[in-house]
Amino acid sequence: MNTNDISRYKYNGARSMVLLHERYLTSLLQTWQEAKRLNIKLPETDDEDYESLETLLRHILRAAGRYMIWMCDKLNLPDPGIEPAPEPENIEREADNYLEHLLTKWRNPLAEVEEDKFMSSTYTSRWGVEYCIDAMLEHAVMHPIRHEYQLRNLMKL
Repeated sequence: MNTNDISRYKYNGARSMVLLHERYLTSLLQTWQEAKRLNIKLPETDDEDYESLETLLRHILRAAGRYMIWMCDKLNLPDPGIEPAPEPENIEREADNYLEHLLTKWRNPLAEVEEDKFMSSTYTSRWGVEYCIDAMLEHAVMHPIRHEYQLRNLMKL
């Protein structure tokens, strides 16, 4: 399969989730860049992922990579080769290139997986919740949506 061709998936539901993930990560980055331009401040919290806009973006991009790595591991697929997310002090400068890397690495690992493998077993996530692969895909799609919603609300204040 061509690395840029996402048209051939055995399970179209996975293909749809991969494309939605791409759409919402791209949208999130645009919203983050707008929040950065407006110098939006995040609410105070003890969560180190929310110390700054930079740590928040790293959290989101790092999670995106980790979701695919986790799914490949659970499905006994090859490591997708996703590089670590840039450090917070570099994230703004490297975000566009890293996002392109993520999107490329997300496109094909699940293409040859049969539909039943997405729902037949559950696995424990890094945070202790049981997910089937289909549910983890949905979680991965919702993650940037949730954070984009958060940023948009902060920009309204």
